[in-house]
Amino acid sequence: MFNKFKEKLGNFKKALSRTIDDKAVDIEPVVEPVPEAEEGFEEDIEPIPEEEALETLIEEESYEAEPVTVATTPVRIEDRKKAEYRKKLENRKKAIESKTEEENLPENVPEEKKGFFKKFSNIGFTKKAKALVLNREVYLDSKDLEEPLWELEMGLLESDLALSVSEAIVESVKKQLTGTTKRIGSNTGEIVEEALKKAIIEVVSANTFDFDEYVRDKERPVHIVFVGINGTGKTTSIAKMTHRLLKSDYSVVLAAGDTFRAGAIDQLGIHADRLGVKMIKHQPGADPAAVIYDAVQYARGHKIDFVLSDTAGRMHTNLNLMSQMEKICRVSTPDLIIFVDEAVAGNDAVERAAQFNDAVPIDGSILTKIDADAKGGAAISIAYITGKPILFFGIGQGYEDLQKFDPEWFIDQLFNQ
Repeated sequence: MFNKFKEKLGNFKKALSRTIDDKAVDIEPVVEPVPEAEEGFEEDIEPIPEEEALETLIEEESYEAEPVTVATTPVRIEDRKKAEYRKKLENRKKAIESKTEEENLPENVPEEKKGFFKKFSNIGFTKKAKALVLNREVYLDSKDLEEPLWELEMGLLESDLALSVSEAIVESVKKQLTGTTKRIGSNTGEIVEEALKKAIIEVVSANTFDFDEYVRDKERPVHIVFVGINGTGKTTSIAKMTHRLLKSDYSVVLAAGDTFRAGAIDQLGIHADRLGVKMIKHQPGADPAAVIYDAVQYARGHKIDFVLSDTAGRMHTNLNLMSQMEKICRVSTPDLIIFVDEAVAGNDAVERAAQFNDAVPIDGSILTKIDADAKGGAAISIAYITGKPILFFGIGQGYEDLQKFDPEWFIDQLFNQ
């Protein structure tokens, strides 16, 4: 799955990796060079004798001189020489410390080390100094990222991501990579992939909540209404959800609220028989709100844990459908309204999700046929556009093929080859 999307991300990684390789600098730990002594400096200063030798010299000269006043003369000479030597050492130390900036580098520092500081002219000396102890570093500014980020945005749009979502991802990647010094390992693509993963996970994790934890604490019966257009896998998703709840030892009743299409009642009935659960139905053309109301009352009377309600799936542009959805939610207030659409529909699915959310605010989404989705755009965009979480993915035709949404799992599917 997501093969085309992976290809677009791969193109961006390659483009930015080339930029990183071009800008990266090989670095070795730099040992502070000790400047050579100034010419003639040693000749002007006599070596200072060791303290004991100096004391002995002073004692000897003092002993040989008869007058006591003469004995102090050699001591003053040696003290003066010692003070001058220390003063010159102090001056030399200050001179070395003042030469830490680029313009004062000693002549014996190799040219490539001077060039390294030149490449980092836009960042402070502290960052430069820290970079010296690392193996390989790169500093990226906004100009370095312009072309690769443009390629990323085009790739995201071609993968059916909504424009606002593409812009959000690109902006996040730009903020992560611009104006920071990055340490590079053996693979420059790791820097790019890490930034992309973080940006995408921020988008798909909008208002994430745990479905199992949520329904476990709700008052019984828990009423879940499924909305979406025909042919996207809504009825099959209801059957998969029923199977999942039965495995967790919950009891379930189904409501055949899609009375507009006669085949929908029969289809849901087949799943109810296979799964061994009760289905509440009326005649085709009946009021769907009445069917769903009866199902909720049945669940209350028989102490059933869950009511899963199917609804009509005429085109989302049909005003009668939207008003019907509103009536259902007024008559039998649902605990959750779940929008169902197929991932392969791309931006159409995103648009439909937004329109249903405007009519009857949805609480989350199920995306079907995710295993056939080459682009991945809908899966990323719907959560961001609606501000509601993706709850499950349909990954096959079997009852077991309902994958609980996990952002980490989803990111792995996007990036794993």
